[in-house]
Amino acid sequence: MKKPSFTMIKQASASVKIAAAVGTLAVILTACGGGDSAATNNNGATGEASSSPTAAASTTNPNEALITPEQLPDALLAGNYKGIYERFSAPFKESVSEADFLKMAESFMSGVKSLDKSSLLNKSGAEQRTWVSDSGTKGIIGIFDAEGTILGLQVKELTPATETDNILTKNSYSLPFRGEWLVVWGGNNALINYHYEYESQRYAYDFVQAKDGFSYEGDPLKNESYFAFGQDIIAPADGTVVSVVNDIADNEPVGVMNEKAPAGNVVVIDHGGEYSYLAHLKKGSAVVKPGDKVSKGDVLGQTGNSGNSSEAHLHFQLSDGKDLFTSSAIAVKWEGGIKPVQGETIGSAE
Repeated sequence: MKKPSFTMIKQASASVKIAAAVGTLAVILTACGGGDSAATNNNGATGEASSSPTAAASTTNPNEALITPEQLPDALLAGNYKGIYERFSAPFKESVSEADFLKMAESFMSGVKSLDKSSLLNKSGAEQRTWVSDSGTKGIIGIFDAEGTILGLQVKELTPATETDNILTKNSYSLPFRGEWLVVWGGNNALINYHYEYESQRYAYDFVQAKDGFSYEGDPLKNESYFAFGQDIIAPADGTVVSVVNDIADNEPVGVMNEKAPAGNVVVIDHGGEYSYLAHLKKGSAVVKPGDKVSKGDVLGQTGNSGNSSEAHLHFQLSDGKDLFTSSAIAVKWEGGIKPVQGETIGSAE
């Protein structure tokens, strides 16, 4: 069984970097999980976004004026691929030719009757929008700057796991933190949650804290600049601690990752046959040990940037076994009936 890593791919904030490969166009996004998420290492050209013309006011006709982010699916359905290409940033045009894009778009849109909005994520100065086709088997990600310029696109074949999507945990779980947190990866398709492609992490979440669309303030190379770093992580339900790792150094400068210990510092709790994993904790912050009984809301440790992670965040999931890579993830039944998805801010203001 292939073990997906916990790679956290950081989105540049000063200028969004683009990676492109013919047939699959991708942006560098915040992530934690494994495999070829967003195809960021597919030997594509890399460029930095530059300034662009101001987008025109929204219009219902995708063939008029400049296409806005909201209009991208309508433009694709109308076959206005040239109009879409005109909205590409200069570096993105250098990464993929118009001819290649037209070929890719025509192939991708074959058989697609509609594209429904799946998520909207604002982070690090860019806007990410995702759409899923009527069949549920095709998805597209668009990355835009403040003026509506297209900084990157990714098209992706989707394979719904309908047999397990609606099988929830027997227990109900509360959020494993206090305050408001942003869902960076979460949801039931690989477009908005790239853990989804791996049975062992299919229903995992990545959470960060963000203010005004940014997860840090100050020097981006220092862990202490990140709002999530050092925040208390709490037990999502009553249970017994079965495993603790507490001695993995936090990665610094931020962006350097530890592939040898992918989960970094982690606490695993047995909730009666369902096991929660709280990963990438701050070195030395865990205040529990194996065998400890914990109650919902008890502090377990603090958010860190340990393991195969490139910024402070929490990886959280429920599984049917205590070994992450040999167990299967279970869709979480959250208290209050919430269903967090990418781009949502959840929790309560403190």
